[in-house]
Amino acid sequence: MTAPAAARPAPTRDLLILVDGDDREVGTLEKVACHVGEGILHRAFSVFLFNPAGDVLIQQRAPGKMLWPGFWSNSCCSHPRPGEDTAAAAVRRVREELQIGCRLQYLYKFQYQARFGDVGSEHELCYVYAGYTGEEPVADPAEVTAFRWVAPAQLTAAVAAEPGRYSPWMKLEWAEITAHHLDGILAAARSG
Repeated sequence: MTAPAAARPAPTRDLLILVDGDDREVGTLEKVACHVGEGILHRAFSVFLFNPAGDVLIQQRAPGKMLWPGFWSNSCCSHPRPGEDTAAAAVRRVREELQIGCRLQYLYKFQYQARFGDVGSEHELCYVYAGYTGEEPVADPAEVTAFRWVAPAQLTAAVAAEPGRYSPWMKLEWAEITAHHLDGILAAARSG
């Protein structure tokens, strides 16, 4: 059984893995420092979870988030810890934020930078995964305000209609997924 989010000990320092443009590790730095100003390039991951019906899970980011609070985003996104495999970190983080298990399929990685007003920026080399689960999430309220399962076509239409409600990385990733990966993802989700 997974301990509730409040019972987990918090790390004393949340260090992120700094990388160069070729994804070679060049050091570590505390999470907040990586996100101030224009941001410092670091390794990250994004997960899009699908259920057997082929719906994708999206989440609304908690109001306490430094960047893009209250925006809708993909199922889970975070950063691997120093020395941690990125795929293992993604499975761990899905369990911590949503209390569900999943199978992951690596899709691709890309680099992006996005500024959030005067608050700070994301500057990430991001690994993107599709995940598959038959479980219902129980969200950590410190991370997630709300969540919902959405049919892919409905998500595409919603992002097109109101792009300002969605995180910048999610919009970039969803465009790539729908253009190049969605058919394979849906086939795998439905096959269980």
